[in-house]
Amino acid sequence: MYQQVNYVTPDKALSIIQSNQRVFVHGGACTPHYLLAELAKQKDRFQNVELVCVSVQGDFLLDRPEFAGHFHINSLFVSEPIREAINAGRADFVPIFLSDIPDLFKKQIMVLDVAIVQVSPPDEHGYCSLGVSVDIARSAVNCAKQIIALVNPQMPRTHGDGLIHTRRFAHMVYHEEQLIQIDYGAKAGPEEHKIGKYVAELIDDGSTLQMGIGTIPDAVFKCLHNHKNLGVHTEMCSDGIVELFEKDVINNTQKKIHPFKTVTGFAIGTQLLYNYVNNNPAFAFLDIDYVNDPHVIRRNPKVVAINSAIEVDVTGQVCADSIGTKHFSGIGGQMDFMRGAALSEGGKPIIALTSRTRKGLPRIVPTLKPGAGVVTTRGHVHYIITEYGTAFLYGQNLRQRARALINIAHPDDREFLERQCFERFTIFP
Repeated sequence: MYQQVNYVTPDKALSIIQSNQRVFVHGGACTPHYLLAELAKQKDRFQNVELVCVSVQGDFLLDRPEFAGHFHINSLFVSEPIREAINAGRADFVPIFLSDIPDLFKKQIMVLDVAIVQVSPPDEHGYCSLGVSVDIARSAVNCAKQIIALVNPQMPRTHGDGLIHTRRFAHMVYHEEQLIQIDYGAKAGPEEHKIGKYVAELIDDGSTLQMGIGTIPDAVFKCLHNHKNLGVHTEMCSDGIVELFEKDVINNTQKKIHPFKTVTGFAIGTQLLYNYVNNNPAFAFLDIDYVNDPHVIRRNPKVVAINSAIEVDVTGQVCADSIGTKHFSGIGGQMDFMRGAALSEGGKPIIALTSRTRKGLPRIVPTLKPGAGVVTTRGHVHYIITEYGTAFLYGQNLRQRARALINIAHPDDREFLERQCFERFTIFP
C-alpha cells in the first residue's frame, strides 16, 4: 500500500552529493533550476563535481566562471545556455548520437553517482512521471546509484516509459514552478514559411513525421492542414502538433508500430503543449534508445524526417553542430532519423535551412568552414530545401549535386558558387 512521502529541504536532498562524483542533470523543459540554484549556494562544499546533461534550457547558472573547480559540465549536447562555457573551455562536449547515450550509462562508460530529475507529483500508487523529458533521463535514473527528485505540480504527467516509484528516490523536494517555455512558431519568418510549403509538398497522406528542433518544424506544421492521416514518431515535439491533432490531420492510423499514438522522447514548447500532453494517452514518451533507433524508425511506412543545418557544402556534406571550430549544437538525433527515414519504405530524409543566416551569411557554401563538423554525410543526404526550392541529391554525382544546390542558394551567392565549382570540377555545366 502506498504511503505519503516525506519531502525534505534542498540542503538535505543535496547532501548526498559529494566532491569528485558524476551527477546527471535532467534537461529540456525539465531542467531542475531550483535545485541547481541551491547547489550554487553550496559551491564551496564541492570540488570537481562533474555534471552530465543534454539540451538543458534556461539559465544553467553553474556554467559561470565563478564555479570553475567546483563544478564541471560535461555535456552530451551543446544547448544555448552552456554554449559560451563550452567554447570558452570551462565546459566540455561529448559528440554522440542521441540514440547511443543510454549505452554510456548502461555499459558504465559514464558511471552516474547521482541523478537529479524533475518529476510530476506521485499518483495514488506512488508513481511519479519524468514528465515532458523522458529521452535519456529514463536510462539515467535506471543506472544512477542515487536519485534526487524535484517534485513540481506543474510538471505534466505523461504516459510511456517515464514512470518512477517514489521508493526509488533517495530524497524528494517539493517546489512549484512554471516550466521553461519556448514558442518556436513565433520566431518563424517569411523564409521559414516558404520552406514549410516546399517540405509539405513532399509529405504524402499517411506519412510518419519526425521534426527536429527550431522554427522550421512549426512552419511545416502550419502547411499540413489539408493532409490526411499523418503519424508522428519523433525525438521531440513542439506546439505545432496540437492544432493538427485537434483537426484529425495527425491521428497515427497508418503507422505500423504504435498505431494511434504519437511517439516522442521529449516535448518543449508553451503551456498549450504542456497542457495537451498532460495525462494524454495518445502520446507515448519513450526511452530515446528506442525512439531514435533507425531499425525501429524504418518499420513505419513513409517516414519523413525533417532536420536543419548550419551550412551545407556543394557536395552535400551537412554541418549541423558547429560554426567552424566553434561549437553551436550537437549531433543529437539527426543521423538517427535521416538513416531511419532513408530505410523506411517510401521514406524521405530532408535537411531544411534558410539560404542565408539572419546576419546575411550564406549557408550553401563551396566548402565547410575549417573545423566544421559533418553530422550528415554526403552519402546519407537525400533532400536539401531552402526558401528557393528543393534539391534532390541522392544518386547524383558531385557536379549534379553542386548544380542542384546552386539553384536553391540565395541568388546573390550563386555567381560565386559557380566560379568556385568551375575551378573545383574543371568542367561545370
